[in-house]
Amino acid sequence: MASESAGPAELGFVEAAPSWRLRSEQFPSKVGGRPAWLSAAGLPGPPELACPLCGRPMAFLLQVYAPLPGRADAFHRCLFLFCCRTPPCCCGLRVFRNQLPRQNDFYSYEPPSEDPPSETGESVYLHLKSGAHLCRVCGCSGPKRCSRCHKAHYCSKEHQSLDWRLGHKQACAQTDNLDNIVPDHNFLFPEFEIVIETEDEIMPEVVERDDESEIIGTMGEAHEEELESMAKHESKEDRIFQKFKTKISLEPEQILRYGRGIAPLWISGENTPKEKDIPDCPCGAKRLFEFQVMPQLLNYLKADRLGRSVDWGVLAIFTCAESCKLGIGYTEEFVWKQDITDAA
Repeated sequence: MASESAGPAELGFVEAAPSWRLRSEQFPSKVGGRPAWLSAAGLPGPPELACPLCGRPMAFLLQVYAPLPGRADAFHRCLFLFCCRTPPCCCGLRVFRNQLPRQNDFYSYEPPSEDPPSETGESVYLHLKSGAHLCRVCGCSGPKRCSRCHKAHYCSKEHQSLDWRLGHKQACAQTDNLDNIVPDHNFLFPEFEIVIETEDEIMPEVVERDDESEIIGTMGEAHEEELESMAKHESKEDRIFQKFKTKISLEPEQILRYGRGIAPLWISGENTPKEKDIPDCPCGAKRLFEFQVMPQLLNYLKADRLGRSVDWGVLAIFTCAESCKLGIGYTEEFVWKQDITDAA
């Protein structure tokens, strides 16, 4: 996905994909499952991936591969979004940016192969090239380990306890096969690839004009006084929500809108950030809008299983305008959440 777009937004849609396509070496954009970490070193730790509101471990929601053309230090660049799915909270959000030059310690200089590897098994990869171990439940940094087998790693006592109850108690002695016997913990979101298409800038305007002419046609017999009264009662909220609906009407399945530096598409006029609400990057640069997650994604998440529920109208991600150099580490960026209720 290209960055620094001044033109139309790029739209993301979910598609099923084989597991090998969603691994780190393929540089995927994807929803759910475990993160396909870009740099294998300097991962955010459990404190960084704890919900800022309730303190519980957050779940990986999605990642967007977004390199910066012309930036040697951001030849590979990815944004990782996490959310709390622990009731009654289900509110915390955090997003991290990571970038690498083309020549790095983890990936080939050449583009990845388009052909499936000879080994296409479903084993879970929980040990990175850097030597870092990942949590068996969430796929995030796992500094804790099982005191019996010393092979299973976890981000927290909570996830260690969950894995113990759901199978590690029996599998603990089978240390040579642990990655092949990771149970379904009902913690991860369903996994999909995000495929990208460019939005047609002209057609939504045509739809707006058609809708407008249709409305005018149906009102042709109305009295002037009635029309004035209706115009007065049409609020700014109505217009913003109608713009949102019209804009997405041609591609109603879009789950993501990407455009570094373009304006977000808000679902409501309520709870929209002002410039002062978007904190500057620690490097001192301003943050600018990069992409937004649409409410349509909720349809694919099965987020209410086990009584868990996440919800939003728009998740807008703002990142450092300079995409500052970070070495091999991950830096936290900023998420603004606009709820569906704001559009009510």
